[in-house]
Amino acid sequence: MTEHENEKGMGIGDVNEQSQVAEEAENTVKAAFPNGLLFNYLPSKAPGLLPPLVLAYIGDAVFEVAVRQYLIGHSNLRPHHLHREATKFVSAGAQARMLFRIESLLTEDEADMVRRGRNAKSGSVPKNADVLEYRHATGLECLAGYLYYSGRAGRLEELIRKGLEPEQTQESDQE
Repeated sequence: MTEHENEKGMGIGDVNEQSQVAEEAENTVKAAFPNGLLFNYLPSKAPGLLPPLVLAYIGDAVFEVAVRQYLIGHSNLRPHHLHREATKFVSAGAQARMLFRIESLLTEDEADMVRRGRNAKSGSVPKNADVLEYRHATGLECLAGYLYYSGRAGRLEELIRKGLEPEQTQESDQE
């Protein structure tokens, strides 16, 4: 590793460029939505004080919207195709794999939020996933909810983009 690379193998320019992109996204979101939320319904508590399953609840919806927007940005816009493709990204297994891909990029605060979500007891049994995948998916959703309610949509978008990158590469390899 050279002196111009960090421990993740990225050059200083790459890190600065990523930070700049995330900052620009944050500023765009803040201009359009001053409190960082799509709607002006504020949570009853600060994001860090909300129960992890509540954060996962809103995070699930925010993640679903992000995936749908990502898919609509591609050429095949038939509703059935969009739905089929979306389910590939929002299943517990896909979310668990995405979490593993972005884990090394998380700050300590973000990693703590993932742990809180992963360790939360939901009381329900997953239908189409094993318990471990389900818990990791809940951790990702908890993180998404936390970042959303913290007004850090740019950071959330950055992590989702990074998480989707390997999926994009795999799709193009298979075609």
